[in-house]
Amino acid sequence: MAERQRNEVVWELDCIRRALNRVDTPIVLLKGAAYLAAGLPPAPGRLFADIDIMVDRRQLQAVENALFAAGWIAQERDPYNDRYYRRWMHELPPLRHVKRGSCIDVHHTITPPTSRFAVDGSRLLERIQRVESYPKLSVLAPADMVLHSAAHLFQEGEFWHGLRDLLDLNSLLLHFGRQDTFWPDLLDRAEELGLQVPLAHALIHVERLFSTAAPSEQLDRVRALDRRPVRRWMMKWLLRSALRPEHPSCDGPFSALARGLLFVRSHWLRMPPHLLAYHLGRKALMRLQGEGAENGQRALRN
Repeated sequence: MAERQRNEVVWELDCIRRALNRVDTPIVLLKGAAYLAAGLPPAPGRLFADIDIMVDRRQLQAVENALFAAGWIAQERDPYNDRYYRRWMHELPPLRHVKRGSCIDVHHTITPPTSRFAVDGSRLLERIQRVESYPKLSVLAPADMVLHSAAHLFQEGEFWHGLRDLLDLNSLLLHFGRQDTFWPDLLDRAEELGLQVPLAHALIHVERLFSTAAPSEQLDRVRALDRRPVRRWMMKWLLRSALRPEHPSCDGPFSALARGLLFVRSHWLRMPPHLLAYHLGRKALMRLQGEGAENGQRALRN
């Protein structure tokens, strides 16, 4: 199944490249697609739900138009949700191909602009690396790739993929860590982009699970990434519980609570309080309206 999906992804990458051939923007592969195209250790055996790409924010409309012309259309039909993506998020609404059913997430950076850890996408584009076997396609620089993985795990709240994401991080750290300049560059880049805290959490749990640690000469800088011991302790406890597989043989009594608290934390990090309150209130109203409409239809049928 993984090999079949790999072949399908390779085909989709070529379709994306051809669809965006005339748009003046880099096409940067993210996460699983980047690992596959660059031949990185997390790629073998990986399964794909979608393909993530990043483009120049100034060319978002041109990119969306070109993909629409090639058969990818937005799946989001609710006007509020569509506006939520376009105004507050770091990506367009997900696009699905009308014939093949393949999905693309088009990003302009790696974290929401409203996030506590907002990252200017143009700074990432300055250091991208071309993929030799895929013309016009690029991937993030090694340090940026690791930071993206860390920020995605510890801000998005998708902890059902948590162990996979930590395994990806471990593989990337072992692979890139063979370069003498990687660890100093990673720590410098975390400071430049303001991603010290997500990186600190990532390194704590990679070391806990896989015994992979920074070189001894960089340990002082690693400890300085997050200088709040209470926050480190709380996150360590929450993540230790949340990352346990959801199975009766290993799911602890506090796992569901920890996942819920981290989900709330992810929203708190992504949006300032006034926007978060508005967004949650609007979503609750939409849910109530949807339930009311469903009950009305059920009554009519009866």
